[in-house]
Amino acid sequence: MGANSSSIAELATNSYLQRLAGTETISENDPFWNQLLSFSFTTHTNGTDTQLLEEATLSISKLLIENNPRTENFQALVKIFLSRTKELKVSAECQDQLFIWQAHNALFIIRCLLKVFVSQVPEEELQLNFTYQERPPLSYGAEAEDLLEELICTLVHLIIELPLLDITYNILLESVTTLLVLLSYQLFQKEIIRESLIYKCLMQGQCLQYTSRVVKTLLYNFIRQEKCPSPRTQIFEQASEGSGLLYGLASGVASGLWTVLTLGGVGNKATQQGDLSSPLANRSLLLLLVLSNLSNRPENPNPYRQSIMSFRNTQDNTAIHSPNTYCFQINFNSLYTALYEQQKSDQATLLLYTLLHQNPNVRTYVLARTDVENLVLPILETLYCVEERNSHHVYMALIILLILTEEDSFNRSVHEVILKNITWYAERVLTEISLGSLLVLVVIRTVQYNMTRTRDKYLHTNCLAALANMSAQFRSLHQYAAQRIISLFALLSKKHNKVLEQATQSLRGPIGAEENSPVPDYAQDLNVIEEVIRMMLEIINSCLSTSLHHNPNLVYALLYKRDLFEQFRTHPSFQDVMQNLDMVISFFSHRLEQAGADLSVERVLEVIKQGAVALPKDKLKKFPELKFKYVEEEQPEEFFVPYIWSLAFNSTAELYWNPQQVQLFTMDSG
Repeated sequence: MGANSSSIAELATNSYLQRLAGTETISENDPFWNQLLSFSFTTHTNGTDTQLLEEATLSISKLLIENNPRTENFQALVKIFLSRTKELKVSAECQDQLFIWQAHNALFIIRCLLKVFVSQVPEEELQLNFTYQERPPLSYGAEAEDLLEELICTLVHLIIELPLLDITYNILLESVTTLLVLLSYQLFQKEIIRESLIYKCLMQGQCLQYTSRVVKTLLYNFIRQEKCPSPRTQIFEQASEGSGLLYGLASGVASGLWTVLTLGGVGNKATQQGDLSSPLANRSLLLLLVLSNLSNRPENPNPYRQSIMSFRNTQDNTAIHSPNTYCFQINFNSLYTALYEQQKSDQATLLLYTLLHQNPNVRTYVLARTDVENLVLPILETLYCVEERNSHHVYMALIILLILTEEDSFNRSVHEVILKNITWYAERVLTEISLGSLLVLVVIRTVQYNMTRTRDKYLHTNCLAALANMSAQFRSLHQYAAQRIISLFALLSKKHNKVLEQATQSLRGPIGAEENSPVPDYAQDLNVIEEVIRMMLEIINSCLSTSLHHNPNLVYALLYKRDLFEQFRTHPSFQDVMQNLDMVISFFSHRLEQAGADLSVERVLEVIKQGAVALPKDKLKKFPELKFKYVEEEQPEEFFVPYIWSLAFNSTAELYWNPQQVQLFTMDSG
């Protein structure tokens, strides 16, 4: 680094970096700092850039950790950065690009060094490396400064105060990323961190007053989805041929270092593409999720979570009189648009879940939208493409559906939205189908996938709960959706018979089995599958008893597969719920017999529609309404904190964490 362009391979022997990490104390006033911060970087753009950068500078970083307690050069670098940030807002307004460029370079070096500090030393030792005592001549009695909280507050202040322009994009991105690096101590701990000096700075110190503005700014960064300024965009305009060194340095940064900062890194292909399109939006959302999931206790509530729980729409006049300190207003229409446009990413799905579950203002707004299909369709596609998504993403998408189906207004409206040509649904060509029928199809497909692959009872329960919530509001179910409901019951019935046969065989004693060999718990398996079968029967019964006349296709499918239900008529676990189904099957079977033989599909449906009007509703037994509500676990951070950091690990192109050092989650599950 320094005045000459550098390649990654040269960094380990770079004289400026060696001096920074060496045994010599460098004064704040030394010209060295201007030389250090006037660097450019030329490198090839590929997925290993960031890893190579860390590996090339690791020896220098470790040397700095060793020597810094004596030299305090790291603290001096932080002081240089802090002094240059005081005029950044004015610099942006005056287009003083050189000033912004050098401030960014200082923060870039700080962030790279902090990343090694965080992975190598405990938090208490990190704080010692932020304790600074200025050492010019004749100043030996000067009071030591603690620069850690000042740096954190400065980064927060930059994020909320510095306008987002092409010339400030880089330093704003670096500010968000540096805060993520400071918070990444969690990655190197197996247990959830609940007490932390850094947490204290963010949640109790000077930063507390900026809480709502931080949340609002990070949300707006996500909403705006600003792209990276083109690498070809010059940070400095070439004023004349005589610009010489200054222009050379600047253009080197534009074409070289900028490439390293925004296009390098590791992670899976899909998430990298999202990060490339708008790294500031992606990084801001990750930081927001991390902040909102920091330690939250009754005696010390998380202010960022409180802010997320309480913000309101800009059109809501009651927000002006809100007693909540952390409340603010934001444009819900813009937020809604960003949420549905970005639903292919885990982070956006997790944000949507957080807002629907924790912020009643957002939930009310979403449920009142007349274009709910824009939000629901990408969620259904996530569930449909289950093999391409990680299990956490699938869970979040499913829980979002469960939360939405808690509202009858949603369950009615989805059947009023007619969709054309769902291209991603491959099992059958769907030229025209209601959003409600498509939702039923995708949830049932998820249940069937789970039965044959993952066999997760939690996923089963949430899928069936969503269907149960919708069942009383089923309207004009598509014939294929009706068929799939009965097909799922057929699959469950077949599985029930198989387990029952195995249980009976085990009671007789398996032939040729060893005397002490373990016997599978068929009774438990049978109990689980009977619970699922009963829930399916209750879903069908709920639809028949409340909206039979709206769903002739379901009655048709029920009659077509009537033999499936015969074995459950006298089963003690299902007798009560089978009464209505048995009555409906008998009633319509009799009417079809009266209509004659060899009836066409159209004629059968006509008979069913006529019969639905004639069916005496008082003969159908009334059951309590099926309603299930999502309840978050008592310690949600045990799930969400590892999940969020796994997203940061996999999707943040600018950062590289050594997988061998990560303790929070296993690489297979991450």
